[in-house]
Amino acid sequence: MAIFTQSEKKEEKVDEYHKEYGVISNCKFIISKFVKYRKSLIFFMLTAAVAGASMSYIWSFIGKLVIDMIERQASGNGDIKPLLYLVLGTTAVELFLMWLNTVSTMKTGVGFTYVRLMIIKERIAKALSMEYETLENPEMLDRLQKAKRATAGDWQGVQGMMNNMQNMLLQFVSVVTAVSIMTTFNPWIILVIAVLSFIQFRFFEYIRKKDKIEMWDAMMPHWRKLEYMENVTTDFSYAKDIRLFGMKKYLAEKQIEVYDEELRHWEKSRQYWIYNSMFSHGVSLVRQLIIMGWLVYSVVYEDLSIGNFTLYSASAAAFSGAITQILTALSGLRERSSHTDDYRSFMDIPTDTSEGKPVPKADKYVFEFDNVSFRYTNQEKFALKNVNLTLDAGEKLAVVGLNGAGKSTFIKLLLRLYDVTEGRILMNGTDIREFNREEYYNLFAPAFQDVMVFAFPMSENVSMKEPFNTDKTEAEKMLRNAGLGEKLDSLEKGIDTELLKILYDDGIDLSGGEKQKLALARALYKKADIIVLDEPTAALDALAEYRLYQSFNDLVGKQTAVYISHRLSSTRFCDRVAMFKDGEMVEIGTHDELMANDGAYAEMFRVQAQYYVEDKDIFDIPEDEEVTANG
Repeated sequence: MAIFTQSEKKEEKVDEYHKEYGVISNCKFIISKFVKYRKSLIFFMLTAAVAGASMSYIWSFIGKLVIDMIERQASGNGDIKPLLYLVLGTTAVELFLMWLNTVSTMKTGVGFTYVRLMIIKERIAKALSMEYETLENPEMLDRLQKAKRATAGDWQGVQGMMNNMQNMLLQFVSVVTAVSIMTTFNPWIILVIAVLSFIQFRFFEYIRKKDKIEMWDAMMPHWRKLEYMENVTTDFSYAKDIRLFGMKKYLAEKQIEVYDEELRHWEKSRQYWIYNSMFSHGVSLVRQLIIMGWLVYSVVYEDLSIGNFTLYSASAAAFSGAITQILTALSGLRERSSHTDDYRSFMDIPTDTSEGKPVPKADKYVFEFDNVSFRYTNQEKFALKNVNLTLDAGEKLAVVGLNGAGKSTFIKLLLRLYDVTEGRILMNGTDIREFNREEYYNLFAPAFQDVMVFAFPMSENVSMKEPFNTDKTEAEKMLRNAGLGEKLDSLEKGIDTELLKILYDDGIDLSGGEKQKLALARALYKKADIIVLDEPTAALDALAEYRLYQSFNDLVGKQTAVYISHRLSSTRFCDRVAMFKDGEMVEIGTHDELMANDGAYAEMFRVQAQYYVEDKDIFDIPEDEEVTANG
């Protein structure tokens, strides 16, 4: 149709994970969720359909009977009792059907919402089980955004499909009833109504598809941006920077830019639906003229009774409405089905965290990086290149280098948050990609620089487990070992203190240094075979970092430990030091060996040491160099 101007189409990128399941398959999917979560919904949907359709036609029949009775009375029978009984009986039946329809509709409405919430629960569980690497992929974030939109409200996505299924069921019963009535008058009228309704439906389908392309699909990246901007402007953790750097106007303008983009799409969407409304009203007018003309002709020339005129006109109107509604519901069902495709496509993306063979129990675990290289998705440069290193059981390894040297990437590969691009990582001689990912995770107790605090009690923030699986005594012990003893003693509820003010008004927040000590307590509590500390003490000064590392190292005992830092506080008590630079491991050996080599490590050590002469034992600065170190 020529009423729309289309801009030049951009080459669409095919989503390898997106699938078109089809309306029937998605209806089966929805019904399977009814069976899984609330079986009674099927009964109430059928009941609501029968009761609702019956309410639509009962007064059409009664109107005919009343007029027939009045005509008979006018011809000489003056008894009005049958008429009164008919009206009273009909009223009673109508009230019963109204009650039945109301109860069933209420039950389905609540049930649909409950099932949608359970589907959201499944979506959240899916996101939590996905590989870490995929969550950094913008395309995967768009897929997740589509899945979220498909479960966002009553008339969107999966619940919109439930509502359309119920509406279609109601209209189907209405159509069957109307067809049964209209065939006794003239079957051709049914065909005319059906053809006009189908034309109306086809135009509606055309508009729906245009709207999906221009609104639903095109807006997904913008909705993700808008969600981010709304989080930034309302998240308390950003509040200090926004105020102190005067970012209010800048952020408001950025948010308005995203809103403006959304408004442009909404304007185009509304324009499409105005066209649809105009076309639909035109077709409805033509349909009504044909129906009424045919009925008037039948009364005048074919002796159609007034009672039957009333029945057929009401039935024709109900049939027209029902056939339009069923086609509209079908279109809506197809649209919501496409949204459900987005949800199911996301849910069907493979996750291998539960696949792979079990991790064998062993007294010691040895890890070998065999010519390992890694490149992040959509990046040309390798973040890590040709790394060969063996981490022995019980060894304390310090991984050092400047920011961007590849230290954190090295750890993410060891933890298998990412899989290597080239080469392999072996554990006791077996490629770690062969192991069950979740079991493999259990070998490690990590503490990261960006410490995530959850809105749980402090004890559960240490155990990272449910209350009934948390040993509070052990959690408190680990907090004190990590240096938070004084903090605990100052809290009225101690280990039971809620963190953050999100769920509880009396929750507290921790300073940056306290959060990092909390992360160390987590690592100690887990009692895993390998401890990994990825710059968890960056909020502390170098001297405090050294002392904390020294204390932590004593607590680790004979466990394998990997310490990562761009500062060298941890290197003196480690068995070996691996020096990274520009994604490559340029040196490895003991502290003394690397100092004797006088390479990149020694240079970095000397540069840092001059700033911390307060404690010469840490950096092993000779007495005669103290003046030089101070400048």
